[in-house]
Formats: sequence, C-alpha cells, structure tokens
Amino acid sequence: MLITSQCMTALAIWRKGEFLQTGAPLGSVARCLTVTTDASTSGFGAICNSMAVNGRWSPSQSSLHINVLKPFTASVFGEVLDHQNGKYSARFILPWAGQASVAVRLIHSSEAVEALKQHRSTDSDRVTFYGYFIGKNSSGAEVQETMVCNIKWAGVVLSPTTQKNCCCEYQDAPTGLTWQCRQPRGLPCDALIYHSRGVRIKRLTRLEKVLMDSQHVDIWLKGDQRLITIRYSNATVGARNKCSPGVPTPTPAGFYINDVWTSFVCATRHFTVNDATQCLKDKHIYIMGDSTSRQWFDYLYRALPTLKLLNSHAVYQVGPHLAVDVLNNIDLHWRSHGLPLRCYKAPIAAFQYMGNVIDDIAGGPHTVIVFNMWAHFINFPLSYYAHRVSLVRRAVVALLRRAPETKVIIKTANTGYKFDRILHEAFRDVGVYILDVWQMTACHYNPDNLHPAPVIIKNEIDILLSFMCPE
Repeated sequence: MLITSQCMTALAIWRKGEFLQTGAPLGSVARCLTVTTDASTSGFGAICNSMAVNGRWSPSQSSLHINVLKPFTASVFGEVLDHQNGKYSARFILPWAGQASVAVRLIHSSEAVEALKQHRSTDSDRVTFYGYFIGKNSSGAEVQETMVCNIKWAGVVLSPTTQKNCCCEYQDAPTGLTWQCRQPRGLPCDALIYHSRGVRIKRLTRLEKVLMDSQHVDIWLKGDQRLITIRYSNATVGARNKCSPGVPTPTPAGFYINDVWTSFVCATRHFTVNDATQCLKDKHIYIMGDSTSRQWFDYLYRALPTLKLLNSHAVYQVGPHLAVDVLNNIDLHWRSHGLPLRCYKAPIAAFQYMGNVIDDIAGGPHTVIVFNMWAHFINFPLSYYAHRVSLVRRAVVALLRRAPETKVIIKTANTGYKFDRILHEAFRDVGVYILDVWQMTACHYNPDNLHPAPVIIKNEIDILLSFMCPE
C-alpha cells in the first residue's frame, strides 16, 4: 500500500479532542483532584482525575511512580483522556506490588504551543548550516568561501541576497531531495567540499520569551498526593508472545521496576555479554540515523569485548563507522541519515540519504537494518519530515520485496510525539519491528534528555536484541 507524504503530514494535525492539541492559558492552575483505583483493566488500574482552572491544559507526560522512600524504583506511562470541559483523566495500569503515587507534568501553556507550531511551520531558517567552498581564484591562489546552506522546501528560505544568482542547488537524483547554498562570489558551485552546523537565530517576541521561561515550562502539578497501595496478585505481568514484525505498540508499552523494563509489546529478554554476542553472530548490522541511534552503536562495541572499533578517520557525528568481530563474523556499521545534520566540519561526500543507503544493501537472513530520524528535523515543517519518511519507507518496501528475510527495526523518537506518530503510521503495515522508545524515555525518573541515560539505553538494547533473536 502506498502512503504519501501528504497523508502522513495529515497525521501531524492536532485534532480537536486530542490531549496534545492545547494547553492552559498562561497563569492557569491545574491540579490532580482525585486518584481512584479501578479493577476493570486486567485487574490493575488507577485513574487521576484532573482539572484546569481558568482554561484548558495539556499534560504532555503522565506517569505513575513507586514511592521514592521504598528501596526500589518503578514507573509506568499513563494514557490521558481529554473530556473537553477542562477535565482530564490519566489512566494507569498497576503492574507491581507496593505503594505508588501519580505524577503529572504540564509541559507548555496553550499560548506556547501555538508559538511553537507557528515557528516550526514558517520560521525554519532560524537554524542554519554552513557550506565550505574551496578552490583557486583567478590568480591561482587557494581560497575558501563559507556560505549559508539549508534544505530546499516550501517555507524554508535562505537569507535574502542581492545576487542575481541566489543559490547553488544540489539535487539527489534517486530521491529528488535538494540541498541549497548561497552561491559563493568567486568560486563555482561544484567547489563545495565541507559541511557543518551554522548558527541558531532566536526570533522570539517578548511575550514568547515569557512563555518559554523556565517558570512556565515543565511544571509538576500539585493535587491529590495520596499513596496507592497495590496488593500482590498472581496475574501474569508482561507480554508472553514472541517478538515478531508488525506487532502494535500499546499504551503503556511496558514499565520499569528497579531500572529494568518489562515489555507489554512482546516477550523480551535480558542479555548477558555472551548472549548478545551469540545473537549478533554471523550478522551484518547496519545502524543509521542521528546521535541517538549512534548511542546504540557505541553501547554495543563497548559492551562486547570481541567487537573492535576500526578507525575509519571519519567525523564522529557523521560516520561511517565500523566495528568487527572476526571470530564471530560480526560487522556493525553506523552512519548518519544524511542532510540536514548539525555537526562539526565534515566532507560533504560523507553524507548519504538513508533511502539510498538502504537501496544499496542486498539484504537477506543475515542482515539487520536499524534506523531512526527525528532530532535534526524538529525545526522544519512536518510536511518535510513526512516526505523524508515516505522516501525511506519506499526503500524499505523495496528491500523487503527483494530480500524478505531481512530484519528491519525502527527506533522511534525519544521526545517527539508527532515524529513518533508519523513513523508508526508510515510503517504499520510494512512488516518491520518498531521499538517505541518515547514511552521508555518519558516515564523514567531521569530528567528528559535528548540522549537518554545509559540505564535506558541498556533496556533499549535488550529489546533490540530480542527483536533480532526472539528465541
């Protein structure tokens, strides 16, 4: 089935009634009014009934935490229901025995949500990139010109220039994607040699600066502080079905107890060093994406002593990187998803679009492809991100058609709900594994971080290996 980028863009529209649609007006008070237990959900459940005073609010994250005074920690993600009257319910399952309390965070006010949406859609050039043109001038001396670059997409423009010929355009033939740079004054367009991140331009109004101030963002809500006592039960907790492609991700997708994630998606395992090595044996693993997927690459080659990192002399943020285990016939690869990428100065030739890389992989029963893409797209219109996802989807569909035994695993966004949703919808019928790390990041007691803490990465790797080696 063909899913167009326009279709996926429609998924990004905040529909009426969706809990992420709005937030409370600045200065509103929101409280968790009551906490009640409910035995209707597999015998375990709790509901936090909340209300926003003077307006509506939007709890981006709700989670249930074990009492921190206990000698162990646990948490689970909650599902929020907007009643369209200023009241909300956050429903949780209670998968452990002990005492727990509900924690609800208000991330942004409704005014801040509108400002963020507006800037992402119409102000994408506030994040720039540099292109380095190197060549010889008319006197034969080597010169370098540094020019501003960016994607070519509706709503994304380079800063105005008085030059007749504004820009150098670099179109990728297989994907049709175009990268553009301001044309240098004394060098031709084909003199582009290096790429790097540019600058961030803040264009917030005085009101928007107030909205984004720390005292108005990421507020833990006060209210019913009662402890929930969860009694021991003989009921089975956690998924028992074997991990297989196409399995949907429920809410919650699992829970933490003592920093170990138990999945509700499928029967995951916890791997020792020897188990992990045997799982990867005789496999070619290609990991692609941003620095959050590189965390997986770094974790694996550092955790497995027989897996040796080769010095590819590549820029760390760009790649390509390679680690090998000759004894067990393992080769582990990582490279970035291509432009746009905020990074240190790197050869422009090192950047390849992910769909093209997948097209060049033969695939087969010994091949595993793992990828993600989100963090470097957050400043651009969602239509551009949806288009990029559609191109990768096209490459994955072609790969599985020519080599159906290939395992394809997608790592979702750590903190981007809309990106997470688009990825899920784009690949739900393709026959791939989707590792939803959004919930794993959101409900952990560690502070939100673009790069999750090592304890979260370890649990993600266990799920990754469970997908690769379900038995």
